[in-house]
Amino acid sequence: MADSAAFDFVCAQLEQGTALDRLEARGTVRLALKQAGLEARTVTPDQMAVVVEKILPAELSARGIDSGDSVCGTIKSGLATVDAGDVGETPDAVFERLGG
Repeated sequence: MADSAAFDFVCAQLEQGTALDRLEARGTVRLALKQAGLEARTVTPDQMAVVVEKILPAELSARGIDSGDSVCGTIKSGLATVDAGDVGETPDAVFERLGG
């Protein structure tokens, strides 16, 4: 299954704004999402904005990116333009639909 537009956007911005390559950027964002209990395929732009603000700066710092706060601020601003699109249905949503 494809990753969400918000995930792809953040990864692309990290590649452009830091020395991280594609694999490093995607792995870093996946680790940040894991800390938040979210998945790359279902994360919404609003959820991703919180991850970018609260968790991603520390992940970037751990990888030697000194300007992490600045990069994250720019990325968070750009997330407002990302369409939530068609994110996969979460297990909670499936069970809620089936149970009611």
